[in-house]
Amino acid sequence: IEHSLFLNCGMNMAIIVFWRKEICMKKMILCALAICFVLSASPTIAQVKTTRDQILFYTSGWTGERFADGRPKVPDDLLNRALDVSIEDVWDYLQSQGYKNQFEGGWQALHIEKPFAGRALTAQYMPSRPDMARAIEAEGKAEGRVSGTNSWPINELQMRDVYVADGFGKIIEGTLIGSNLGNGVAARSHTGFVFDGGIRDQEENREIPDFNGFYRGYDPSAWAQMELTGINVPIRIGRAIVLPGDLVLAKTEGVLFIPAILAEAAISSAEFINLRDAYNFELNRAGKNGAEFEGGWAPAKNAAFAKWVDAHPGMLKMPHPEF
Repeated sequence: IEHSLFLNCGMNMAIIVFWRKEICMKKMILCALAICFVLSASPTIAQVKTTRDQILFYTSGWTGERFADGRPKVPDDLLNRALDVSIEDVWDYLQSQGYKNQFEGGWQALHIEKPFAGRALTAQYMPSRPDMARAIEAEGKAEGRVSGTNSWPINELQMRDVYVADGFGKIIEGTLIGSNLGNGVAARSHTGFVFDGGIRDQEENREIPDFNGFYRGYDPSAWAQMELTGINVPIRIGRAIVLPGDLVLAKTEGVLFIPAILAEAAISSAEFINLRDAYNFELNRAGKNGAEFEGGWAPAKNAAFAKWVDAHPGMLKMPHPEF
């Protein structure tokens, strides 16, 4: 009996020891997996700059060329053509496609009379918060970034980009650029900027060649109590929603943010309306429209319009087959 009890005790002890070892092993494996997960996830959790995959997610409808960062690269030809169409004509097309939140007005500008167009590189700013600022500063240091965070988006600009920034409307100490950063934007993009915020050194920025910018106001104060929280993220500019790669059209009337996937169709539609208006204006001036000042587009009028376009080939921006 004693021998039997001894054997049973020994067996139970062995089972208990084995069970404890198995639990310890499972805990070690779970800890190791947790550490691996944290290490593998950490590079993507706190990124200020949006990843290429995230940009592809938001712009999945775009099938054309892209920048290395993933932004749609609307062709230069479309940027040039956009300068000759009206805000209303493009806006009408966007409305018809369900894009109701793409325009914002009420700007000051370096050169309000000079339109410009480019591809959106977006940036989002928020009021400063110490713990957030420390995390962002550490990330920038790890990525080799220098200077204040308001210079980080400028370093990402490509030729014919427009630096579009949500500065939450702040003007006093919300001056996202002065003359030095302004020259930086001009050197990298040769285009300009749209800031829902302020600028300083307005006079010197006006003297930069081939450079323009729209902003909420001027103030001599330096940028303070603001923090960059996102590069190439979806942002809100007033009532407009902007995605990286949007075609930005800035004119005296305001700024229109044209989704890249609709850029070609929107510009072509606006060009067609512009041509029809030019022909119709000519008929109205000559008194040949009767009471049909806006309409009357019967087959005969359409045929006459087509002949008029053929007689004015310099006015046709789109390919003739498309017209």
